[in-house]
Amino acid sequence: MSETWYPVIAEADFPEDGKTTAILNGWHVLVGKIEDGYHAINDRCTHAASHLSTGRIRRGAVMCPLHGARFELTSGRCLGGTYRDIRVFPLRITDGQIEVAVPDAAPAMEELPIEI
Repeated sequence: MSETWYPVIAEADFPEDGKTTAILNGWHVLVGKIEDGYHAINDRCTHAASHLSTGRIRRGAVMCPLHGARFELTSGRCLGGTYRDIRVFPLRITDGQIEVAVPDAAPAMEELPIEI
């Protein structure tokens, strides 16, 4: 599957709360900063289909604000193994700009968060 790199935010402008979001080619992307750096994941809980970006990031994982499911930012793995893992996107920093690669194909309905 082919993918394209998109600029998200300048590293110097990254929010102090450790997360930012972007919609890139239809994909809802959450970029989180943890101890080892920045990581990009699909901004959709695989259980409740809610935006993970409204949850908090602690100890390298983001928590779903609806049901408490936790997902590792580095791997997308659901901690506790209760729900499907989430998609992880490649991330790089080029000339101080955080960039994320998303598939060229539009996301399927099961990859999109619900809008409340």
